[in-house]
This record gives sequence, structure tokens and C-alpha cells, in this order.
Amino acid sequence: MSAPSTTPRSAVANSVWPRLEPLLPQVAKPIQYVGGELGAVVKDWDTAAVRWALMYPDAYEVGLPNQGVQILYEVLNEQPDVLAERTYAVWPDLERLMRAHEVPQFTIDAHRPVRDFDVFGVSFATELGYTNLLTAIDLAGIPLLAADRSDADPVVVAGGHAAFNPEPIAAFVDAAVLGDGEEAVLEITTIVREWKAEGSPGGRDELLLRLARTESIYVPRFYDVDYLPDGRIQRVVPNRPDVPFRVHKRTTMDLDAWPYPKKPLVPLAETVHERYAVEIFRGCTRGCRFCQAGMITRPVRERSITTVGQMVREGLEFSGFHEVGLLSLSSADHSEIGDMCSGLAQQYEGTNVSLSLPSTRVDAFNIDLAQELARNGRRTGLTFAPEGGSERIRKVINKMVSKEDLIRTVVTAYTNGWRQVKLYFMCGLPTETDEDVLEIAAMAHEVIRAGRAATGSRDIRCTVSIGGFVPKPHTPFQWAEMARPEVIDNRLRLLKQAVNADRSLGRAIGFRYHDGEPSLIEGLLSRGDRRVSAVIRRVWENGGRFDGWSEHFSYQRWVEAAAEVLPNFGVDLDWYTTRERDELEVLPWDHLDSGLDKDWLWQDWQDALGEYEQDDCRWTPCFDCGVCPAMDTEIQIGPTGRKLLPLTPVNGLRVPSDAQQ
Repeated sequence: MSAPSTTPRSAVANSVWPRLEPLLPQVAKPIQYVGGELGAVVKDWDTAAVRWALMYPDAYEVGLPNQGVQILYEVLNEQPDVLAERTYAVWPDLERLMRAHEVPQFTIDAHRPVRDFDVFGVSFATELGYTNLLTAIDLAGIPLLAADRSDADPVVVAGGHAAFNPEPIAAFVDAAVLGDGEEAVLEITTIVREWKAEGSPGGRDELLLRLARTESIYVPRFYDVDYLPDGRIQRVVPNRPDVPFRVHKRTTMDLDAWPYPKKPLVPLAETVHERYAVEIFRGCTRGCRFCQAGMITRPVRERSITTVGQMVREGLEFSGFHEVGLLSLSSADHSEIGDMCSGLAQQYEGTNVSLSLPSTRVDAFNIDLAQELARNGRRTGLTFAPEGGSERIRKVINKMVSKEDLIRTVVTAYTNGWRQVKLYFMCGLPTETDEDVLEIAAMAHEVIRAGRAATGSRDIRCTVSIGGFVPKPHTPFQWAEMARPEVIDNRLRLLKQAVNADRSLGRAIGFRYHDGEPSLIEGLLSRGDRRVSAVIRRVWENGGRFDGWSEHFSYQRWVEAAAEVLPNFGVDLDWYTTRERDELEVLPWDHLDSGLDKDWLWQDWQDALGEYEQDDCRWTPCFDCGVCPAMDTEIQIGPTGRKLLPLTPVNGLRVPSDAQQ
């Protein structure tokens, strides 16, 4: 591990490539460390006033396609005096060689040492990336603890969905950004630029104070946490008078003003997604009670159909990708999704470009959409997420999709040429029983029967995928207890038996699941407080890396670390995970404002226990969740009444004309 350093940050960041290159033949997939992708940017170090290293804390194959990092990379590099480069988690084989040969954590754009940058921004989609953060910080030569860092070290800033409760990593990060990043990174850049131009007055502490004063950047060192004798939090308060009591999330309202990525990164090595992805809207008001993403990204903000068309045209021309992913939390809910898909399908008819909706609600998919998605003859995967097996549990989670809706939707897909669909469910939901889970098998059987009857073919398959439920901050389920791993594993065993009980149908059903152990650890990290940082550090010191990968995750390592560390604070692993919270308990993230009213969340939790459904406020009167008035925002939806047409042929391809109407 690195010791605190006061060596000044390099005025000229020298490339580590001469030392790195000889190591690459000794590791798996060396191409992922080379850089130079189409869309990559290398700017002159000396002309940059502010320099960012951006990280998605996972391997290149997962990190490169990450939409958030790609957007920020492009937004920052468009600024003439700003430089942004990317770094990803290195696999253990390269980590060992880097330590042996004293090669620091590097960016893949110009292979510069991460420690030489002004800001080290890390985007977390999942809490299981925390140990990779520690590896990167340590390899970079940055002190592991934020309290030990000097003016020579970059400011470590966390973002992404997990940053809505950064308390478990509060010891390791200097700051956290809640919410949308486009405007936030530019504000941080302005603050850093001005502070440096003034000669860095007051050192690191003054820079962090300026960030905290924005009221939208959380700096953990300026807040103290007091605990009650039973381990619960008594209060979280600022420890200096010029720091806000609550930190608010950032909300980017006009997505048309931020049409990124314009020049998507095209990977050199195989990645999990290879497509041009356009976020067609942000936010969701469906009100699924388990869904943190839907809650914290409110309100709904649609990107206009014309901007989507322009982004697709320019993105495909630049990248050469053959698939367009129309992304959002529920893409078929866009108010003009039908016109959007038909326009794009017609625009690229006769080419090898295909459309996909990676996130499609059962009740929003219809035959017109199916036909447009399949118009070019290429049918990308279809995934539907009923989430719960029984109607009762779907009422609890507010995912109101009937079995009839599901059968009708899947039959629509089968009769339009799809031969396989994926159905996603969760196990371990609040109030769940064995019977709720076993109904998944009955639903899957009925899907196969209906598909065979509708198509007259036995060549019909579906994959049932099961994830473990994890209570998340800023959701109605933030108070819920977690099911123990052995309970989840037993239900999954019973479900597998039920799926295979009818051999004729079971043969056509794939079964994939995550057992209960990783979910329990994710629950610890999701709802943990600052005391959990000691567990993360112990796991990392004991070899924890890539905990989001089943082949690297060790449940035993986490359990042992928790048992060693947490009793010192009078709590244990069960206290954080399988314990239900009461209404008045101070939660570790209560001082971090997602815009959602805590009383509203509590009432929705009570509604869940009463199996009461909540409607979508996009189309019904406001339910007073708090977001719109608190954030001074409003729902932004179409329709715009515009089309992607007319089309004009160019070089044998049909592309939209500049005079879209």
C-alpha cells in the first residue's frame, strides 16, 4: 500500500508506456490496455488548465461502453483548456506486474499516471466496484484515506447511482456528486480552474470548501456523524458554519442541449455492448418500489424525436456500429416511441443496422413496435421484466403487469419472428413467500405453451433470469429487511425443480440466477454508513477485487471481514442487512437530498405492505413525491408532433434530410 506523499504533481505527465509495454505480453487480453480507439482524445498536457482522469471501476470490456463516462469524457474534452482521459480497473495479473515493476495506475488514452491529474472522477453503477476503487487509488500512489492526502494528490470524486449513499466510501473519496453529471463536471472544472489560477490559496482544504459551498457537491470531511448506544445514527451535521446541512442532487433538464455522445468510443477489444446508444429519455415515474434508478432520476425528461434522429445519424456515420440501442429505464414509455422506431426502421431499411430497446415494459410492447424492431430482418434480444412471479407480489412492488399482459406480449414477439425472449424476476422481495416465487415456473410454462400454439412451432424458448433483491437508498424499500441467503437459495432450488417438473416445457426454458450471497453483501454496501469503510478496506487488503464478477467474488472474505471489524462498533452484518428499519431512524443518506420527500417514501412503503398500487404520475395528477417542487423542475414529455421523415437517399443509404419536419 502507498504511503502519504507530498511530492508535487508533475507539470508534465510522462507516459508510463515504455514501462508498461514490456509487461503486456505476460497478461490476458493486453489489447484492453493499449488505447487509441476511434473516438479517443489525446490533448496537449501543457495547454490544459484542468485535467480529469475518469474511471468506471471495472474491466475495460464493461467500462468502455458505459454511457455516463463516455458523455463526461466528451463534454470535458470539448472545453478548450480541459483535458480528460480514461482509466479502468486492471485485472489481477497486470496488477501484480505493475506492483513488481512500479508502474502506476494509468490512463489508456496517453498512458499518463492518474496521480498527475487534478481530478480523479469515478462513476459507480454498483457498490460492488468499491474494492476496485481502492486498488486504483493505491496503484496510483494516492493515499488510500482522503484525510492523508496532500495538495499534490488529485481530488477523488465519486458519481453515479451509488453516490446517492457514498458513506461506505466516505473515508476514501474527497467528494461525491449526486445526480446528473453534465453540468456538475463543468462546475467542478470552473472551481478548480479558478482556484489554480489564484495560486491554490488555502490548499486542498480551501478547494474542497469551495466545492461544498455549491450545495450540490458532498464533501464528507465537513460532516460529523454521531451514533446512539444501540448503533443507530443520532445525527449527521456539518462541522463548519459555511457548509450546507443538506446536499442536493443535480438535474439536467434540457436533454436536447446535451446530445452526447456525438463521437462514441469504438472498442478495440470485445466489450459487453457494441452499439451506438442514445438515451431517449431520463427519469421514470412508473413507481416501482424497488427501483433506485427510477426514484433518483425523477422527473421524466424526454429527448425530442428530431434530436434522437440526428444523434443516430451522426453517431452511426462516425462509429460504423450496426446496432442502435434506444436507452432509458423504460424505453417504450417515450411518448413518441412508435414514430421514433418506425422512422429509424424506415431510414435504415435495406442496411445492416438494427434497432434494440434494451429495457421494455411488458405493457408497452405491441405488434407495431415488434414489426419495426424486426424490419431489417435482424432481431436483437428481447427482455421483459415482470420482476415478481405472483400478482400479489407485483402489487407489493408496484409492478402491475398481469399474467395475461405477459402472455399476450410474448406471443406478439414469437409471432413476429422472435424465437427466444428473456424474462427477468427478483427473489427475496419484501413479504415474499415460496408460493410467490413458484408462480414464476407456472408463468414460464404458460409462455412456452402459448408461443407453441401461436406459431405452430416447438422452436420456442425463453430464459428465466433471477436476481436477488437489494434494498436501495431513496426508495420506499430503504427500510426493508433482506432475506437471508439460505432462504433465497432454497426458493431458487424449489423454482428450478418446478420449472423442470414438466420435461417437455422445461427443456425450452433456460434458468439463470444469482444466489443470495452477493446480494447480501451488496445490501451491506448499499445501506451502509461510514463504519462499513473499515470492512471494505479489510476485504481489499485480503485480496478482494472485481466483486461484481462471480469468479472473483468471495462471500467468505466479506463475512470474515465484517466479523472482524463491525463488533468494534457494536453492530454486525445482520444489523445492516436483515434488520428492518423503523420510521424515525436516521438513515445514513438522510442529509443527501434526492428530491424525494422522506414522508412520501414511508407512506409508499406502508402502501407496499398493504399491497396498494400507485399510478404513474406522468399521466395522472401529482402524488406529491417532492421532486418537482424541491428540485424546481417539472416533467418534460412530448409529443412534439414531429417526425424523422422525409428521407433523402445518400450514397445508396436512406438518411434523414436536414429539413426534418
